[in-house]
Amino acid sequence: MESHNIPRYKPVEKTEEARQQEQRKIEEYKSLEHEVSQKVSEHVYTPDTLKKISDLLGRNPEYYTVWNYRRQVMRHQFSASDVDSKGTEDKTAQPVVQLIQQDLMFLIPLLRSFPKCYWIWNYRLWLLAEAQRLLPLPDARKLWQEELGLVSKMLSLDSRNFHGWGYRRRVVETLRQLGSPEEAASMTKQEFEYARKKIDADLSNFSAWHYRTKLIQRLLDEKSATDDERRKMLDDELELIHQALFDPDDQSIWFYHQNLMCVFDPSVAHRTMAPHLSTPERLQYLQQEIELIEEMLDGAEKCKYIYQSLIECTLLVSKITGNLSAEDHERIVSWLSELKQCDPLRQQRWLDFERALQSNA
Repeated sequence: MESHNIPRYKPVEKTEEARQQEQRKIEEYKSLEHEVSQKVSEHVYTPDTLKKISDLLGRNPEYYTVWNYRRQVMRHQFSASDVDSKGTEDKTAQPVVQLIQQDLMFLIPLLRSFPKCYWIWNYRLWLLAEAQRLLPLPDARKLWQEELGLVSKMLSLDSRNFHGWGYRRRVVETLRQLGSPEEAASMTKQEFEYARKKIDADLSNFSAWHYRTKLIQRLLDEKSATDDERRKMLDDELELIHQALFDPDDQSIWFYHQNLMCVFDPSVAHRTMAPHLSTPERLQYLQQEIELIEEMLDGAEKCKYIYQSLIECTLLVSKITGNLSAEDHERIVSWLSELKQCDPLRQQRWLDFERALQSNA
């Protein structure tokens, strides 16, 4: 692409040697791909086939069909190991646990190089599910427990990798299922503390905030929390988010704040951490939020998230009372005017919102 007839970048001229080397790599890749496909179609599920599949995936881990080839070969090896354990002639088969451990190790360098490749994470989950199916419970649980340590290391390298967070939830959920109720409850508490630690390290970690929302409800349910304990949790979370909002331009924090405000919405409150608040309590909480957020405008007049939150909280008050007062209507119109100025890319959205507000007045 060019701007004012000036190229944005100058193409790098490849030498003849570089072109030949690139062509050789392409030909090697195509040859390997053909050989792997041929062996799998002929059901040649040998260690050599597995090695060639490993080589192909090392070059291109996004090739999902080859991951399915690997599953076919591994299922055959699992079956051979199971038959061998019953005393038949296949003496080359390895124990299933060793096969799974080796394959898990094979994936680690790939995950380091391609941490956001869906197919690697999916295959790893498949391997661990096979461990559950084929191994005694203690052996399977040990593999899943080691996996929790691995994903902790992965998230220490990239704490915002949503693949890693999603994978962690799957691992934790499986460990909860494989353990006793007491172990499951202990794990929920540990994960709750882990999410807080990640938030303290990086307030912009949306994945950690999201994980926290999932853990709070489970934590309260597992301890059969009373209404007072639930209200205490709500107060603690509001205090945490208020401390975090010293940076009002951080969208992740506002998402969590929006989630907390659902506690005061009568239509969804029954699914939140404090479902039994009275109407006066809901209104009192919301009024405190509106006052606190309005104070934030001093020095952050161009922050669109503040105006959005003020509008949402005020509309929530009207939802509870069944009436939007003339004063609140006027304030919302004023906030919308500011939003149109500080968020011009979404001006049409705010204009549509304003028209809808006027028609419902």
